[in-house]
Amino acid sequence: MILEVAILDIKPGSAEEFEAAFKTASKIIASMSGYVSHELQRCLETTNRYILLVRWQQLEDHTVGFRQSSKYQEWRSLLHHFYDPFPTVEHYESVLFNSGSE
Repeated sequence: MILEVAILDIKPGSAEEFEAAFKTASKIIASMSGYVSHELQRCLETTNRYILLVRWQQLEDHTVGFRQSSKYQEWRSLLHHFYDPFPTVEHYESVLFNSGSE
């Protein structure tokens, strides 16, 4: 499994509108082949900063399957105008996982 990580800095004063648009966009990403799960979290220390974590079965499910799809254009039109600056997106693979029960 691959974890996509994006730090999203959005334009001041647009948090409420961004979160509403993201709820709509969530349905798009969740419908993609290879999608596993996602979460959006708001930063407590930095106003207007969010982190998006998306789990994909394979890297190509995101970089090719999603990014080269027509649904990505819809995602882009819903969300990209909120970002300033445009986010950096990176992909990670698990090295160690501890659920806290061990």
